Amino acid sequence: MAPISYFCVFLLLLSFTAKIHAQSGLSTDFYGTRCPNLQTLVKSIVSNVVSIDPRMGASLLRLHFHDCFVGGCDASVLLDVSGGEKESQHNVDSLRGFDIIDSVKQQVEATCPGVVSCADIVALVARESVVELGGPSWNVEFGRSDSTSRPSATASNNELPFGVDDLSTLISLFSTKGFSLRELVALSGGHTVGQARCIRFRDRAYTESNILPPFAIFLQNICPANFGDNNLGPLDVRSPNIFNNEYFVGLTNFEGLLHSDQVLFTGSGNGADSFVQLYANNEEIFFADFAAAMLKLSRLGAGNGSSRVIRSNCRVIG
Repeated sequence: MAPISYFCVFLLLLSFTAKIHAQSGLSTDFYGTRCPNLQTLVKSIVSNVVSIDPRMGASLLRLHFHDCFVGGCDASVLLDVSGGEKESQHNVDSLRGFDIIDSVKQQVEATCPGVVSCADIVALVARESVVELGGPSWNVEFGRSDSTSRPSATASNNELPFGVDDLSTLISLFSTKGFSLRELVALSGGHTVGQARCIRFRDRAYTESNILPPFAIFLQNICPANFGDNNLGPLDVRSPNIFNNEYFVGLTNFEGLLHSDQVLFTGSGNGADSFVQLYANNEEIFFADFAAAMLKLSRLGAGNGSSRVIRSNCRVIG
């Protein structure tokens, strides 16, 4: 199938599934009359933030993923509570963008008080961040309820992938959330933007063999053997601030920053190799698959049931 035909089929499918999902509480026009300027307002804020700090776009995308993957898309990752998700090994001194969400929430409240949930803001900010960095768009559905329970750092540690995970572990974690291997690879493409701390890739730079030697030396210069844990390395060395398919091109050249990146491509033709090669060769297909997978991600645990909670302060329950 030609790329343009593939994309048209994707758009039709996206429209059809959106209509079906609207019946469970989420819809693209949820705020159509209650906060009609929501998307325009958020787009303006994100555009300004990302133009100043492109890395923040990647951080806001990651914030949405970390929220949805643990207990569903309920803004629980934003809460300042003892033992909460912010204190997990994945998030402490690593997850960013909380102040941006605070700013967006404050401005939205000034326009539409008590209407828009923090969870919906996180989902919309992630989409706008990807678009601002040059990536695909998708129709964000709204109507999520904010969490009223205390989140758990332990749950975050157990449910989110680590940078040292092998492919079998990644497949298990993602399949538990309902994602196929192809969707796992597509979502991993979010690593086409952003950076990771030295402590996350030091072992790969010094001990792994499935790495391009000049790239290993490049990483070792960033990340000395005995210090510099917080030094940053690019997840996509070619274009760390542009959302494109270069991350997958890098994997085919064994330039994955994290162990969990490179295990997606071994060069043997097994496992996820075919999907990595597909996306490396065709950015349009990657964009279509990524957008569809992000829409699916944004629906995790998103039904609002009979009542809907909207936190006025995204960091506080109640």
